Formats: sequence, structure tokens, C-alpha cells
Amino acid sequence: MTMSEPTAPGEDATIAQLEEEGDVAADYLEGLLDIADIDGDLSLDVRAGRAYVSVENEDGGSLAPLSDPDTVQALQELTRLAVQNKTGRFSRLILDIGGSRDARRSQLESLVDRAVARLDEGASQASLPAMSSYERKLVHDIVADRGLVSESYGEGADRHTVIRRA
Repeated sequence: MTMSEPTAPGEDATIAQLEEEGDVAADYLEGLLDIADIDGDLSLDVRAGRAYVSVENEDGGSLAPLSDPDTVQALQELTRLAVQNKTGRFSRLILDIGGSRDARRSQLESLVDRAVARLDEGASQASLPAMSSYERKLVHDIVADRGLVSESYGEGADRHTVIRRA
């Protein structure tokens, strides 16, 4: 495999580059799963300008230790670094383990619902806790679907979302 043209963090990657990211990520994750002696089936996809890698197996219980949101986030960052090291490009790859992303989206929907309830009770705005850029993007999408407005504030690990009425 040859190293593709570097892509800066703000630039969009081509489909071929995203597919390459998925392949590199899958190789890296297969190695990790082998070390941990965990069976997993990997599937690769390209959606919305990102490579998505999902790890599933029929015995979801064996993936349970890896599907905790903090663990998925850590493994995603390690996988992104492995991809960047191999391709020379910044990666925005998304990792899902055992349906962890769907579970997290449901948690974020509940969080937004509680914030909306605070707005319904008269609050002018509702702040959510700090979260990753991917989670903030999901929150912005959920908030927009509910006809509200959201903005992110803060820097680094303290970056959080504030919701208000339009």
C-alpha cells in the first residue's frame, strides 16, 4: 500500500482515501482483537465524508467490555493515530463497537429531551456537558430536528453545547 497525498484537517478526503482509512483501521483493529482474544466481524463504510468501521459479533457479550463509550472513544483515537501514521493524513474515522454509537445517540437524545424540558419550564437556554466533536455534531442534528438552535462554546475538553429556542 502506498502513502496517499496528505490531507490537512480541514480538507475533505476522497472516497478512495476514506476507503484506505477503513482498510488500515480494520487491519489495526483486527490486531487488537487478536491480542485480546475477542472475536469480531468488521464492516467498513464511507458516510458523510468519514470512514466508519463497525465491530460486531453474534455473541455481543464478548464485545461488552469494549463497547463502553469511554473505551470506544479511546480505541477510536488510537485507531485514528494508527491510520494517520500509515497514511500520513489526519483521520476523522468513526468507530462503532457492538452498537455503541446507536446506544450513545439514544443517550444524547435523552439528554437533549431533558434540556428541552428545562426550556419548556422557562429557562432561556440549557447547557449540556462537555463532549467530543462527534457527539456535539449528533447533538446539533438532534436539536435541529426538534426545531431548536444550538451552539458550541469553550475550548478543548471543555467544549460543550448550549441549546435555546430559535
